[in-house]
Amino acid sequence: MRAVILAGGKGTRLAPYTTVLPKPLMPVGEMPILELLIRSLARAGITRISLATGYLSSLIMAFFGDGAAFGVDIEYSLEDVPLGTAGPLRLIGGLDETFLVMNGDLLTDLDLAAMIDAHRRTGAVATVGTYRRDLRIDLGVIEADEEHRVRRYIEKPTHHFLVSMGVYVLEPAVLERIPEGTRFDLPDLIGSLLEAGQEVGSFEHPGYWLDIGRPEDYEQAQADVELIKGRVLG
Repeated sequence: MRAVILAGGKGTRLAPYTTVLPKPLMPVGEMPILELLIRSLARAGITRISLATGYLSSLIMAFFGDGAAFGVDIEYSLEDVPLGTAGPLRLIGGLDETFLVMNGDLLTDLDLAAMIDAHRRTGAVATVGTYRRDLRIDLGVIEADEEHRVRRYIEKPTHHFLVSMGVYVLEPAVLERIPEGTRFDLPDLIGSLLEAGQEVGSFEHPGYWLDIGRPEDYEQAQADVELIKGRVLG
């Protein structure tokens, strides 16, 4: 199987760190987060990787080269203008079999083989990796009717959501729904598939997942990496 890693964003929420380094090269522990992802893919037997790059792409290319040092074969796709998270897929040739797409800033112990197997069993055109996230409201929540009478008072409720992990297993047919040369994100693609009546699966991951998007997430990643690295790299 082939994997596409999205590594072209500017990482503006992690500024000023990302003014000199692209976010995928930000060190988490002793290695860049993108290296952790690539090594986890290699461990799962996925050795053909396309890196969709843009911002500071030369630094990413200089660090990873052809991938031989990491036990994989790396190809690069460069977007001249920002194309979102799904748009870059149209620039990558040869995606003619089931393929994996993932963001380049994830710290997770996701079982990739299990997710791919689940996708193939369901026959879905796309499968979204999901994670259960709890959101606690630190206020008393009031439910009132049209006459302004209180019907329910809930003190500090917790809401439960399945959120996207930024990991997808896709069939080649989805590429036809991505417009060329314009910004188009993966949520747009999933929405388009659903509108067309296509089957989209969900694979819930019960383990660890962190999207390193904000400074506080980066600090959390530094605290957790030694525990997670053992699960990811073996």
